[in-house]
Amino acid sequence: MRIDEPRRLFLAALLLLVACSPLTAQTGADASDHASRQKAMALFSEGKRLEALPLLEDLEQKNPKDDQVLVALAASLVEHAATLTDPEASAKERFRARDLLQRAWGLGNTSPLAENLRQLLEELPASGAIKFSDNPAVQQAMNAGEAAFAHRQFDEALKDYGKALELDPSNYSAALFTGNTYDKQNDLLKAGEWYDRAAKIDPNAETAYRYHADMLAKRGDMVGARSMLIQAAVAEPYNRIVWREIRAWATINHTAFNIVFLAIPLSQKAAADPNRQAAELLPAWRTYYLVKEKWKKGGGFQKQFPREPEYRHSLPEESEALAAAARVLDRLKNDSKTSDQVAGDPSASLLLKLRDAGVLDAYVLFSLGDDGIAQDYNAYRSKNRDKLETYMDKFVMPPAPPKQ
Repeated sequence: MRIDEPRRLFLAALLLLVACSPLTAQTGADASDHASRQKAMALFSEGKRLEALPLLEDLEQKNPKDDQVLVALAASLVEHAATLTDPEASAKERFRARDLLQRAWGLGNTSPLAENLRQLLEELPASGAIKFSDNPAVQQAMNAGEAAFAHRQFDEALKDYGKALELDPSNYSAALFTGNTYDKQNDLLKAGEWYDRAAKIDPNAETAYRYHADMLAKRGDMVGARSMLIQAAVAEPYNRIVWREIRAWATINHTAFNIVFLAIPLSQKAAADPNRQAAELLPAWRTYYLVKEKWKKGGGFQKQFPREPEYRHSLPEESEALAAAARVLDRLKNDSKTSDQVAGDPSASLLLKLRDAGVLDAYVLFSLGDDGIAQDYNAYRSKNRDKLETYMDKFVMPPAPPKQ
């Protein structure tokens, strides 16, 4: 996730913009305020945030409990901050936007746009500044590009981003924002090319895939958007913004993504409780916990990770334990006395499907990725990106509707 892009419009914001038009949050507003709010939200939904800003400021003063106005005002302030040359003034705008989002959250606004912006702004440094490069010339060009973009001077923004790329061809934000600028100009071919270029610069940053998905979804290409969101999830699986985007894509398509989880008993003692699991399957879950015990107390972790001073939950531990349980289930499945129990147990069936598809490691990393397991993700992704994408494609993401 990147804190250099909080002003962008997310795919999930499509849902918010639909909800923003009625006056659901205001009571007793006169006709003038009603018209002003509708105009402000219309401008905001069109991406004209600087034009919407003064109207939103006035609306917030008149009704400080209108949570939708607070979110729109916060997003517009972030846009306005990009136009200011005084770093302290820019930071002040961003901090105020963060406070507004906190107020909106307190009023119950958990819309995707509000949550995405809140997450990004919470990661601002203490200075409130957004840094694009250590090179002052690149930083200056990027700042100029952001100011031009905020004013919807897209040709000028492209020149500034291009200057930044001349100075530093590997600048991710410059490539990303070039794509986004072409996107705003409805030049889909160039936008896609630049999103792809940004993804090549840093394939492990989710933002370019997400922007590309946004563009494709808005044009009705839900198949292409789905593919991009799968890559976004593989790039940053522990980034909540990615999953909000996936949820928004699913909602737009009247479906839902799958929560993949094996309901294994929480302890070895529970695994022996015949009231919790079919008795015939207990050997599989006992085996699972025996392997985990070996890793935790039998020296397995120290052998695998000799440079780490303390035990942690890890990918190889969990994968070995699940694979061992799957081998026991194989034996039970081939026994006529227990085959029906294996086939009829959701966790047993799912475990075998994950193992047979070769994505057991991916399941562990995505569904069980606590602080310990997450430390193993980057190394695994560097060699097994295809397996992670397969897991998302076959087990998590629902099919996309055909392009209309």
